[in-house]
Amino acid sequence: MEWFDQGVILSTLKYGETSAIVTLMTKNQGVHAGLVKGGAGKHKRGDLQPGNLVAAHWRGRLAENLGNLSCELMRAYSATLLDSPDTLSCLSSALALSQSALPEREAHPLVYEGLGIVLNSLDGKDWPSVYVKWELGLLRELGFGLDFSCCAATGVTNNLIYVSPKSGCAVSGEAGEPYKKVMLVLPRFLLAEGVSGSPSEIVEGLALTGFFLERHVFGEFNSKTLPAARQRFSERMRKF
Repeated sequence: MEWFDQGVILSTLKYGETSAIVTLMTKNQGVHAGLVKGGAGKHKRGDLQPGNLVAAHWRGRLAENLGNLSCELMRAYSATLLDSPDTLSCLSSALALSQSALPEREAHPLVYEGLGIVLNSLDGKDWPSVYVKWELGLLRELGFGLDFSCCAATGVTNNLIYVSPKSGCAVSGEAGEPYKKVMLVLPRFLLAEGVSGSPSEIVEGLALTGFFLERHVFGEFNSKTLPAARQRFSERMRKF
């Protein structure tokens, strides 16, 4: 059994004296790990940093085996972020969510493509907004998409400022007013493509996606909380 694919390195774990177990997010194989011989050595260690884009070749006797993995560096995203703690925190959050939320060896090409968009945005100004929208896409891909098309109570399409914590649907200001203490805030930048959010809206967006990630993806099925890297990123954005 073998496959060739491109992938983003999610994590690298030293194995034995010189090898490493590398977990990738690939377009066609999903989240997939493999053993990289010599991966802990100085010649390969830099190429196997989390966040790097690689050309991957996996081989195993059986499909369910860990298998052997070889990786050729295509782009070193992580090295360009060392002097930017905010974007480095964003990268760490995206990688941790990808590894912990997605089923192993199950293709999710839309999540993979979205992750690439996040990575490419990190050298610009709009990366916080891109990241929040990627989390919305992740929820949708996992079957928990949020609906902002109209008010769940009245059907109107204007003044949508809340999200129901029960249904995940938008609610207008008028319909949500009596329940505003329990409603989640719907940031305006999530209602249109190509729109960026203010720092306060980014915090609101992370609170919104984090609520549903924790409820549906982690807490309900895995009895876990959001990855620590995601929590640290959210805290950092509150001070951004």
